Amino acid sequence: MVKKTIKLLLVLLTMITIFYLSNDNGDKSTKKSDSVIIKISEKILNKKLTTKEKQKIIDKYVVIVRKIAHFTLYFLLGLFFISFLNEFDIDNKKIILSTIIFVFIYACTDELHQLFIDGRSGEILDILIDTLGGITSTLIYTKFKIRRRLHE
Repeated sequence: MVKKTIKLLLVLLTMITIFYLSNDNGDKSTKKSDSVIIKISEKILNKKLTTKEKQKIIDKYVVIVRKIAHFTLYFLLGLFFISFLNEFDIDNKKIILSTIIFVFIYACTDELHQLFIDGRSGEILDILIDTLGGITSTLIYTKFKIRRRLHE
């Protein structure tokens, strides 16, 4: 029972995190992304960047960083959700399909939510990236589950 509760809490915490980040207006969201890009860049380059260098790096990497964030959050959502469903006596194919559908629907509602946030937009590409993140974690989880079963 405790294991199920922890897994459910991980699903809910991930959903809340996604909602919280999506609730930022366009300026706040941009500042968060830019800040992450600059912090990572300065660590990698091991130097403090000038304003001009910062802008050049932001312009170059902002799209990829934002898309990786989408993929990663929904990778985790899919991973936590499939792990939670595996606590129940449900057919594996139904678990996989349910996880993918759940991630897809949550991605759709997330992008719909962003339509109502100042400076944000709902993007079909983001739904696809989010869903791909969930599918990826679902397939990895399933592969390891099958492998573990074979070695028991």
